[in-house]
Amino acid sequence: MRTILKDTITELSGVLLGKEHQIKLSLACLLSRGHLLIEDLPGMGKTTLAHALAAVLGLSYNRIQFTSDLLPADILGVSIFDKDTSTFSFHPGPVFNQLVLADEINRATPKSQSALLEAMEERQVTVEGQTRELPAPFFVIATQNPISQSGTFPLPESQLDRFLMRIKLGYPDVAAERILLQGEDRRLVLDRLKPTVSQTQLSELQRQCASVNVSESLLDYVQRLVDYTRQGEEFAYGLSPRGSLALLAAAKSWALLEERSHVVPEDVQAVLPAIVEHRVREASGFIAKDAARVADHTSSALVQRLLTQVDII
Repeated sequence: MRTILKDTITELSGVLLGKEHQIKLSLACLLSRGHLLIEDLPGMGKTTLAHALAAVLGLSYNRIQFTSDLLPADILGVSIFDKDTSTFSFHPGPVFNQLVLADEINRATPKSQSALLEAMEERQVTVEGQTRELPAPFFVIATQNPISQSGTFPLPESQLDRFLMRIKLGYPDVAAERILLQGEDRRLVLDRLKPTVSQTQLSELQRQCASVNVSESLLDYVQRLVDYTRQGEEFAYGLSPRGSLALLAAAKSWALLEERSHVVPEDVQAVLPAIVEHRVREASGFIAKDAARVADHTSSALVQRLLTQVDII
């Protein structure tokens, strides 16, 4: 299994250059049975990463392009009347795939965004009064542009919380960008990707992640982190139980990716920003007391305070 994970990371790194940390976070998210939100500027490789993950995991795949006129039925499906049989037949929407890319999810209206809520939480959808199971495994990878860009609608907290992780890709480093400029089209590289993991192996990897050992002292550390978000004056609200469970599940998956059978504090710290940043907000009445704390007015800075202020032992 360790060889499989290494081969998967290598294949993905050949498409998304210089982004091994983000690739490992994406795999940790999927191994934890979570959903992934990728937020960044257009053209940074968000969709490319989603395509590459679908290819190497060998899962059925569909892409939904979110626009302002998208309707929930365009995502879930609709029943169509057959005049020959005088009956309605259900035509499944693109959500009935194992890996669904919700591209530019925050360009759709809140009504259309909410069509994914039941699917992400319950792995099922209810259409016209009938509940239908989604295929297993079921992963949603959503991309979104920064909210400061025109034509975007903010995701509500209830939907953000459905995403196990939110990551950003960022600009490539100089060496990676030189390879991009000199190399071939990334779409051609994508077309050559082959599955490195079978569905049976993927299920086994997910099972192994869930069974990674966690010590009592590590659980104490996780609880101290969670409690700090709930008690700290700079936080508008703390992590929910779902958030603390997400942190632990992701840390287990990261430990497996690092070829460990137990979780260490470094595993928690590696996944903490991706788990917490989209789940916390700064308290509106919090005023920085010195210049060094001015930067703390963002969620990423709040997470950095968690890493520095909460003792490991």
